[in-house]
Amino acid sequence: MNVSNIVVFALGSGAAGVACALMNAGGVLRRSAGSADVLAVARAIQEGTGAFLKRQYIAVAVVGSLLALALTKLGAWTANGFIAGVVASALAGYIGLAVSVRAEARTADAAGAGLGAALSTAFRSGTAMGLLVAGLALSAVAGYYALASSAGTPDDVHGGLLGLALGGSLMSVFARTVGGVWAKTAGGPPLQETSEVAAVGNHVGHAAGTAADVFETLTLALVAAMLLARSVFGADSPWVEFPLLVAGFVVAASLAGACFVRLGKSRYLVGALYRSVIVTMILAGVGLYYASEWFLGLPAVQPAFSLLNLFSAACIGLVLAGLNIAATEYHTSKSFGFAKRVAAASRGGPATNVVAGLAAGLKSTGWSIALLCAAFIGPYHLGGGFSGHEGTGLFAVGLAAVAMASLGGVMVAIDGYGIAAEAAHGIAETAGLPDEVRQATASLDAAGRATRPVVQGYVVGAGGLAMLALFAEYSKCFAVPLALNLSDPVVLTGLFAGGLMPYLLGSVSLGAVGNVPAGAGGQANGGLRVALKRASILVLVPLAVPLLVGLGGGREALGGMLVGAIVTGLFQAFAMSSGGGAWDSARRYIEDGMYGGADSEAHRAALTGDQVGTACQAVAGPALNPLIKLMGLVAVLIAPLLA
Repeated sequence: MNVSNIVVFALGSGAAGVACALMNAGGVLRRSAGSADVLAVARAIQEGTGAFLKRQYIAVAVVGSLLALALTKLGAWTANGFIAGVVASALAGYIGLAVSVRAEARTADAAGAGLGAALSTAFRSGTAMGLLVAGLALSAVAGYYALASSAGTPDDVHGGLLGLALGGSLMSVFARTVGGVWAKTAGGPPLQETSEVAAVGNHVGHAAGTAADVFETLTLALVAAMLLARSVFGADSPWVEFPLLVAGFVVAASLAGACFVRLGKSRYLVGALYRSVIVTMILAGVGLYYASEWFLGLPAVQPAFSLLNLFSAACIGLVLAGLNIAATEYHTSKSFGFAKRVAAASRGGPATNVVAGLAAGLKSTGWSIALLCAAFIGPYHLGGGFSGHEGTGLFAVGLAAVAMASLGGVMVAIDGYGIAAEAAHGIAETAGLPDEVRQATASLDAAGRATRPVVQGYVVGAGGLAMLALFAEYSKCFAVPLALNLSDPVVLTGLFAGGLMPYLLGSVSLGAVGNVPAGAGGQANGGLRVALKRASILVLVPLAVPLLVGLGGGREALGGMLVGAIVTGLFQAFAMSSGGGAWDSARRYIEDGMYGGADSEAHRAALTGDQVGTACQAVAGPALNPLIKLMGLVAVLIAPLLA
């Protein structure tokens, strides 16, 4: 097998991420798990999480086997790539959760030695999951590309990469939908939940879902950018492998960035967590400059970009991630006006709280969409898109998407920290640990809850940019340019059909939370049955609708459908994610002593709003991302049939 230096570097970077993840996992597991009371609670969480994952993975295996069989019609490389994507994503989630459910008892025990020790333990568990996700995603794409390039035809490479991304999408839909719905139907209202049920729900409904979503997004961004390079520069061009070089440097920078999380003199936990992201972005930016300079000096590289433009196009993805974090923090933190206005509205009762939360979510979409548009226009301009070089402009957008998605390792690490911290606080409370321990775990929990909506905002933004890159690849799949004429009834019909999809699929997700079967309330099996039924719908519909629209209406109708789904889906996902964060922060703001504090009328109203917000932020909003990407992948897969 003749493998280029770039592919070797990408494989090495991915392997280093996996190795670093396992080292962090080992460091966590070597710590003391605490007293017998702590271990009893921790084991209950482990058993509940393991039982759920077993049922979910059986369902994924059944659905995945049927889809793999159907994909053999498109070629063995496509079907095998699909299986590889499912397995890699499932493996990342399973190992990551295996570490996470064992880290919370150790975090609670470490809190006895001080806040810094507890922070280190919780974040190392998150780092294990984050670097595992990023490392396996990069390794899977680079490895399968190398294998298909050596043993298959150019069409095999194309179909194999799409199959790999499709496998990640299937796992993401199940992890987001099944886990999210089960977590909100099996435990009852928040005040009735035990710490064990709440922790299991967070693991399977949030941690596993976020990990699978980030795996899917990074895989999709890499595949979209590589396929765009094939369409623009040719299948044998070195530009096809340049996205792997970008992702390799960002993932490598993540290994160093994760080492910078430590408690400073200010003892500001949120700042300590964000330091890992800032260091990663700086190191990645420096590395990308020298990587771009080296790449442009290779003899076989077509001179499509200047050094500054190539470097800047990739860095826009890093900058967008930072700005997206800042915007989401502003929209959801209890330190700013959005959450405070929702809290103030709680004085009027649950109805005014819910109305204010909806308003906050809708308003938050402005900055988020504006940043996403800038992240599309900027690279497109740097790539010469406005100067008549549409192909290189779109490829530059793909590079920005890869750079942003590659930051997923540190973002999942922050998210995983929050899950471990929240569970550790629940264990400390249930086991009756000393006051100083519970105070330390409460501080960790507060920081984790503050960063959770920020991570979700990043996931939506990165997924949106990756989807735009995938749509660009769809537009380049045809010898005759794709023309989406809005005066064409076929295009308009597709546009409206696509715009409807996020509303329809969002209603399925929310409906699962709001309609538990009679006799199943509070029971895990009843909630799981609901979740699996809804997940089946949410997989079949995004698979079937693009097929029906494309084969029935043609490529323009399918293109219009993708545009409609992207636009309405992103608006809904941003609104639900930020609105849910504002509702949660408003509740915590009141619990800090505002408007009568805990157990006041305002607090009871805020609890109602928080339940609505949690359904939006943890179930419906995040589920829209993989559903839209699943539709896009199906569209690109069937594009040759529509040419």
